Amino acid sequence: MTQREKYETRTQALLEPIIEENHLELVDVEYVKEGSNWYLRAYIDKEGGVSIDDCELVSRALSDLLDEEDFIPDAYILEVSSPGLGRPLKKEKDFARSIGKEVELRLYRAVDGQKEFTGVLTAYDDDSVTLDAEKKTLTFQRKEIALIRLAFDF
Repeated sequence: MTQREKYETRTQALLEPIIEENHLELVDVEYVKEGSNWYLRAYIDKEGGVSIDDCELVSRALSDLLDEEDFIPDAYILEVSSPGLGRPLKKEKDFARSIGKEVELRLYRAVDGQKEFTGVLTAYDDDSVTLDAEKKTLTFQRKEIALIRLAFDF
């Protein structure tokens, strides 16, 4: 496990009681470097969407715990937010609630000269994802998928 993954896992463990107590869902935790800054991000959700007050409540509680634990030696910026419309599908429940919906899928490597696919999510398991795309069924190995999320049109 990389240091980044250790930070994310430990942060997730700190978040879980806060999330449960406030009837929220923890979508993801990421520790990433963008430019010269490190960011520790927690994405939360709930039925009907999260509010700024939900994000503030989680941010304050998590910030206090992170200060107590002090396990990340680098300076970082803490962000707590909604996953937004471009929310990636990562957990089993994300895939389950997206069955029958249109998704965008991006691969690490091109298949037949194409890296991006759009189709209706029809099936998934621990190893693969199946889409109905343009009158054909496509199955991709999960390890080949760089990103999968709900498709949306504006």
